Formats: sequence, C-alpha cells, structure tokens
Amino acid sequence: MPELTEHTASDRLLRLLTESEARSTPLRHPPEGQTARAGVLHGHPLAAAATRMVVIVAGGPAAGERQVLSVVPGDRRVDFARVARECGGAGARLARRKAAEALTGCVSGSIVPFTCHDRLPVPAGPARFDEPTLYVNAARLDLSVALAAEDHRTPAGPKAVPVTEPPGGAAAL
Repeated sequence: MPELTEHTASDRLLRLLTESEARSTPLRHPPEGQTARAGVLHGHPLAAAATRMVVIVAGGPAAGERQVLSVVPGDRRVDFARVARECGGAGARLARRKAAEALTGCVSGSIVPFTCHDRLPVPAGPARFDEPTLYVNAARLDLSVALAAEDHRTPAGPKAVPVTEPPGGAAAL
C-alpha cells in the first residue's frame, strides 16, 4: 500500500486493510465523491460500489439519538424505516454533512465503509456481497480501494441487516 502520511483517515484504512490481510488494491483517480461517477472512473457496475451514509436513528427503547454508518450497494437506496427498525429506533434520517464528517474523519463523498469507534456501528445490507469485489472510498476523493467483498466482514465487523429498498428503485445518493 502507498504511504499517505498527510491523510489520517486514509492512513488508518490502509493500515487496517494491511493488518487484516484483506485482499485489496488502491485505485488512484481524479477527485470524485459521487458513487455513480466513481464507478465510471473504475469501470465497475454501480452494484459493486459500497455507498456509505451516516444515519441518525431516533427514539425506541434507547431515548435520544444515535448514529450508524449504513453501507449499501451503489445501485440501491437506504430504507430509513428499515434502518430504524433494525437499530431499535422509531425513525431515522440522514445525518447533516458536518456531523457525518466529524464522526468519520472523512469529507463527504469519501466516507469509508468501516468505523474506528463504538459510537458508529455499521449496519450493512447483505446485498453488498452480491458482487465479488467492492469499490470503496479510501477517505480521500482521489483514492479508492478495490476490496474482496468477503474481506469487508473482518475489519469492518458490519452487522448484515436489510437496510435497503428493493432493487429497481432509484440509484443511491
């Protein structure tokens, strides 16, 4: 993996992938933060992209709000009602940009599908394993990683839950 000392979140991700022996390849490209456009740069189907969104879950047995990092295939949309149900909440909504960036340490459009702290659990749609390779941002708009889909399980520790709308709907944000 290349050394990227100026990018702390990117460094953490690349180190995590190396330490967990994940099968991955860094992909440099012009800066891009939209899933569909990044797919064109890499030449992969939208379904192979891992779209990440910080979601606020409110209500339920645990009063107040909590955040989760939802990971879904790029050709699907987050189903906020499902996220809320799966996380024991009464409702869910997309986090504001500044809050998402503060929690993840990444600029919007480059959020990685992993978390480095317990404050941000990762519910991920099982469909993300439909493709053999996931294409994920590497905490930078100019660097992505091609990652063996099965290797997302180990370092990320995602909870596989149905958090997307059925396929065929509009593409994810």
